[in-house]
Amino acid sequence: MQLARVIGTVVSTIKNESLEGRKFLIVQTLNADLSAKGKPQIALDAIGAGIGELVFWCRGKEASFPFKRDSTPTDCTIVGIVDSEKHIFNGE
Repeated sequence: MQLARVIGTVVSTIKNESLEGRKFLIVQTLNADLSAKGKPQIALDAIGAGIGELVFWCRGKEASFPFKRDSTPTDCTIVGIVDSEKHIFNGE
């Protein structure tokens, strides 16, 4: 899993049937100090995240685990929302 900030949304007028009703978001991966790392990516939202939220996301085979694996084509999925940034890196 990696830490990222949701920075935007994606609109898709045509997509795989198993993705109907699912939301795509643009995420920016972050370093430990919450600064941007690399290029933004598009992720399938499994939890109801919104713009500005700090989230965890995963790639690869694990990205399909929140869904019915045999019918959800995803390689990048948001799997958690961070409730508080205050306690992430200061050991509390």
